[in-house]
Amino acid sequence: MRRLQIATIRELARLSGVSVATVSRVLNDYADVSPTTRARVLEVARELDYTPSAAARTLVMQRSQVIGVVLQTGEGHPDLQHPFFQEVLVGLKHRLGAGGYDLLLFATENPGNGFSEHSFARRARHHRVDGLVVMGVDPADPEVQKLLRSSIPLVAVDAEVVGRRSGYVISDNQGGARLAVRHLRECGHERIAIVTGMLSTRPGADRLLGYRAELEALGVPYRDDYVQEGDFYFDSGYRGMRALLALPEPPTAVFAAGDLMAAGAVRAVEEHGLSVPDDVALVGFDDIQLAAMMQPSLTTIRQDKTGLGATAGEALLRMLEQVDAAPPTTSLPVELVVRESSRVRSSRRARKQRDLEVTGA
Repeated sequence: MRRLQIATIRELARLSGVSVATVSRVLNDYADVSPTTRARVLEVARELDYTPSAAARTLVMQRSQVIGVVLQTGEGHPDLQHPFFQEVLVGLKHRLGAGGYDLLLFATENPGNGFSEHSFARRARHHRVDGLVVMGVDPADPEVQKLLRSSIPLVAVDAEVVGRRSGYVISDNQGGARLAVRHLRECGHERIAIVTGMLSTRPGADRLLGYRAELEALGVPYRDDYVQEGDFYFDSGYRGMRALLALPEPPTAVFAAGDLMAAGAVRAVEEHGLSVPDDVALVGFDDIQLAAMMQPSLTTIRQDKTGLGATAGEALLRMLEQVDAAPPTTSLPVELVVRESSRVRSSRRARKQRDLEVTGA
């Protein structure tokens, strides 16, 4: 009896010998249908491989079982290509999928079809999503503010948004930056620089704050010329490191506030005829898969990226099921992972002797 075309509820009713209303009551698990009729309708539905339309189920159940995802990393940045966001989405998909929800990724480019720029609220209403997860957004964006004033449950990842039905999940970015600087100081470095992320973002600003706070705690002077602003991507790490190496007194250690920027920094060091970690020690942030594969392998601050997504999904499910549930304000811990790009600093004479031993001279 299986058809090639998509079965409709009218066809299901005709082949079951009942009305469309009875089929609807069976599919929505109403109790006032006889066991015999229920069994017959369900058997025919299985044979037809019938699936109720999402629009119809939304009208009946007042739920679309769809969560909207807004990912915005700024013009010119290939958002979905960044490993951080990929891993967050994996955690989000697994948790929300286990809860019976699908994800709908919103386009953030300037849209057509009558939508105004960044019209997140209008898109949410148009697609009838049950909740939203937002990443990379500016909390001050007027469209984000509209979402915060609405009744739709919303959880932000790595952006501090607070509203009646809105909260956030974030990593301990300041604490992670402090771990990085402390490690480099324990390796014997005093000239410690930073390539920041975008300072307009919460992670970028917090990692700079952590860097400065730990320098002060350790009694290491802060220098403006040791701060280069990046954007979490490879090219900005490369440019930032080149600028640092061109200083009259270049740093001997650098904290790159993102692993992709650290990869760019390694390229710049090598092009300068120097090496990591002998001439410049390096610590990243994220612990993406690339970090362990780099040459040398990258010392970095590991944040639980899939955990961020899973925690955001868990919080959103809780708000969907409990109208009075408090929105999350959650910070996840981070940890230092020591690899080859940093080690205890040796003297120039010791390094030269070590090089001679390696070459057999």
